Amino acid sequence: MATTDSGAGARATDALAHRETLRLCTAGSVDDGKSTFVGRLLHDTKSVLADQLASVERTSADRGFDGLDLSLLVDGLRAEREQGITIDVAYRYFATDKRTFILADTPGHVQYTRNTVTGMSTSQVVVLLVDARNGVVEQTIRHLTVAHLLGVKTVILGVNKIDLVDYSQEVFEQIRAAFEAKAAELGIEEPIAVPISALRGDNIAERSANTDWYTGPTVLELLESIPVHSGRALELPFRFPIQYVLREHASDYRAYAGKITAGSIALDDAITAPGGRQTTVIGIDTADGEAERAQAGDSVALRLADDIDLTRGDLLAAAPRPEDVREFAATVVGLTEKELTPGKAVKLRYGTSLVRARLASVDRVLDIDSAADDVVAGETEASIGVGLNDIAHVTIQVADELPVEEYAARGAVGSFLLIDQASGSTLAAGFVGTRLR
Repeated sequence: MATTDSGAGARATDALAHRETLRLCTAGSVDDGKSTFVGRLLHDTKSVLADQLASVERTSADRGFDGLDLSLLVDGLRAEREQGITIDVAYRYFATDKRTFILADTPGHVQYTRNTVTGMSTSQVVVLLVDARNGVVEQTIRHLTVAHLLGVKTVILGVNKIDLVDYSQEVFEQIRAAFEAKAAELGIEEPIAVPISALRGDNIAERSANTDWYTGPTVLELLESIPVHSGRALELPFRFPIQYVLREHASDYRAYAGKITAGSIALDDAITAPGGRQTTVIGIDTADGEAERAQAGDSVALRLADDIDLTRGDLLAAAPRPEDVREFAATVVGLTEKELTPGKAVKLRYGTSLVRARLASVDRVLDIDSAADDVVAGETEASIGVGLNDIAHVTIQVADELPVEEYAARGAVGSFLLIDQASGSTLAAGFVGTRLR
């Protein structure tokens, strides 16, 4: 009997060790309760240490708070606590028996859109909060738009503070209808709305008796059941930007090291090098020795059948290889107060390539606060610039040809950075070919 119990325990331990990981992001306007929501998730999944919880209990009591102020589990910076807002992206980790989670908690202020972009860029799911008393507001639309630009397919709307509208089904349904209409307009395929109270715990980890009219899943049930789309990058054609050329003259060893950003590769697979040169893979070297196959996310060194002159920044790809271009359309998000204007000379990092580039034109600056398809444009091209947190459609010219392709799979392909030539600071993050209307 002991042997049977031991075997069952070992299988359970192994199952826990091999749980899938879901990356998610929270977003919303100021005071929509994001910090309390994240704190509630951490608390209800028992991801809080006893001393942390004791500290929250003491601080909550000192402030005269009725119960636990779970936002204290999240807002650790003094500046955040003093202002009562979250001002940076904070990453939190929690787990259940079914899955592990990495959560990016982003700020709500419009001037921190760049932080929201950072948090969403690696997320598979966005949990967007709105105050039930206010419904869908300008910042809700902004965050939905960013989610769409970054290719996020699943957005969960948490209609928070539902207790402050007496758990009204009518209010919830009105907000859900507005949210689903906007999501459909933007092309977000899987919008889901849940009535919640982060403060009281309604429908977050446990179903609430206060919303007996709601028969859908809790937020946690959704997070545990939504498919982890780790295969999206795997489903793309093979892409391998070279990071280092490895040579050992004594043994005549030559390999090309880097990280596979998309697709997979196996021994004897045919690939295409710059200039359209065809070759095959005769060796896949890893930190653990030789392998027969590797896939997106793996760091490897590839040995090729032919002696081809390759260098850092070159792309090895499955056929058909992306076309080399000197000009392309993109969407960029301004990351600094230094405005980007037409004609601005910059450096552009795409994969492992770093090339000189020029902002040929700023075609449209999106006015997301009023409507996602409106723009702000001046009388002439020269009057339009990309400032901090602006989202704009632009045209970029590069000094050296680059094999760019449409943005996909949360930046596995098609993402780039614009860098100031003098200071080396990052001016904007970009998405090749991504356009809104």
